[in-house]
Amino acid sequence: MNPDQQRRSQTDSREFDGIFPQIVDELTKDNLHHPHIGDAIKRLREVLEYNTPGGKRNRGLSVIGSLRELARPEQQTPDQCHRALVVGWCVELLQAFFLVADDIMDQSITRRGQACWYRREGIGLDAINDAFLLEATIYRLLAKHIRGQPYYLPLLELFLQVSYQTELGQSLDLMTAQPDKIELERFTEQRYCAIVRYKTAFYSFYLPVAAAMYMAGIDTETEHSNAKAILLEMGEFFQIQDDFLDCFGDPELTGKIGTDIEDNKCSWIVVQALKKVTPEQRKILEECYGRPEPEKVERVKALYEELGMPDVFRDYEEESYQRLMGLIDKRANAIPKDVFLNFARKIYKRQK
Repeated sequence: MNPDQQRRSQTDSREFDGIFPQIVDELTKDNLHHPHIGDAIKRLREVLEYNTPGGKRNRGLSVIGSLRELARPEQQTPDQCHRALVVGWCVELLQAFFLVADDIMDQSITRRGQACWYRREGIGLDAINDAFLLEATIYRLLAKHIRGQPYYLPLLELFLQVSYQTELGQSLDLMTAQPDKIELERFTEQRYCAIVRYKTAFYSFYLPVAAAMYMAGIDTETEHSNAKAILLEMGEFFQIQDDFLDCFGDPELTGKIGTDIEDNKCSWIVVQALKKVTPEQRKILEECYGRPEPEKVERVKALYEELGMPDVFRDYEEESYQRLMGLIDKRANAIPKDVFLNFARKIYKRQK
């Protein structure tokens, strides 16, 4: 990234953060004192402010970042760039919606360095409806800021399709990780790849770039297919990296306490470990994996260390990066390579 691009990226980041309070006001201010729904709107404001900011913002910032690479200079008007920032927050709101719900289903403890929303006093399972509220705000913002633009319908369909794909992925994840059915033979590479692609890659990687492509007038099936092939590959690595950090990451850096082992998750690490274990080591997994007792969780982690899983991951990371660079060279075609390289720079070698 050259100095001009870096300055522009920093400016976009400041402006992105700066409009969030405006977005919260847009979604809540008019009805905050409404005699009938004022209390619900106040709750919505709390939900927005607690759950939406605080992440790395890579997904949201990738909309404006990708638009900068894709759109001609004359297309990058102040109004168009502002719309890209809003669409970026729509992506972050979709992420917040998924995370609030996912934390309930996984019975997670912390998220982004703070207690999960459902664990806060007085919230509990009411957080399910709060997740629905977060999802609804996406379409209110799109209607307010994007209606009338030629890409309004493609963006609506994109968000709806990606939401559906992500929910299918979550369903696969939950079906494979049933707490009362610990069957290691279900943890296959094929099932893992399906979960990752649908649960993470579509909304985390394809969605923000595809949104920017539509905003720049790039709507051909060929270009979207090429972009999807690259971005889903990147998304698969991202989730594998997330699985590794869940077990071996520093909670001070990641902002969350990993629970994949006790949650009986079809994690990349357990899938790879099952390829390497001896019959005796497999017995340890059968006895300890998917169990909540801390000593059993630690025994699984110790087994991962014995199997050299950190080295297995580091080798995979290098192989994945080289494979991705080849895919970009082959399929980027009319799309500037920096659209994909900017994403890759943010995720490879990350610690959180």
